[in-house]
Amino acid sequence: MTADQKDVAKEFRLILIDPNQGLCNAFQKHFDGLPNIEIIKGRFEELPEFDCMVSAANSFGLMDGGVDLAISHFFGWQLMDRVQAKILEEFLGEQSVGTSIIVETGHEKHPFLAHTPTMRVPMEIVHTDNVYKAMWAMLLAVRRHNQVSDRPIKIVACPGLGTGVGQVPYPEAARQMAMAYRNFHFPPHRIDWPYASFRQEQIRFGGDYGFRIPPETNL
Repeated sequence: MTADQKDVAKEFRLILIDPNQGLCNAFQKHFDGLPNIEIIKGRFEELPEFDCMVSAANSFGLMDGGVDLAISHFFGWQLMDRVQAKILEEFLGEQSVGTSIIVETGHEKHPFLAHTPTMRVPMEIVHTDNVYKAMWAMLLAVRRHNQVSDRPIKIVACPGLGTGVGQVPYPEAARQMAMAYRNFHFPPHRIDWPYASFRQEQIRFGGDYGFRIPPETNL
């Protein structure tokens, strides 16, 4: 089996965890059949085992609301300082949506955070593909980390992206997250315009389709 056929850096388990049953139901539907997935109704603090927590963040590393606030309480406020220091160093003070950085938490059992903006500042992101961009960036960041680190990430805990302040409907958030995960595990072998058009048609938002929620996700 060639490296193209088996990418060991992608062999991590993804735990989708959220206290809302409606979102968990949407995860069950859209992630059905995808590999290395576990869906749990609950809070990440209750998980006995994970290597990396995903922060559905803003671009400035201000971790004082929503799931980010719970992350700060769990790991300590020094984690926000580490995140902001990395944003200042690598992004000159503003981490773009569509990027993700792996930051050490200092926690022995849960050593990493994937700081992954879904929005510049807290705001509605319903009519965007920000959830897809964030999920895609996080998966690539974990893959890059595992390609070079002697402490690979084996279990990623991820909440719903964009479903709080962002107000993205649960079915649409789950659809975009699952689409990124599917594309991550089943990448193309060549790139051409038909492929690019197909990928854009899949994603639907942020391009020619304009600002309209597909009827099947407007729940």
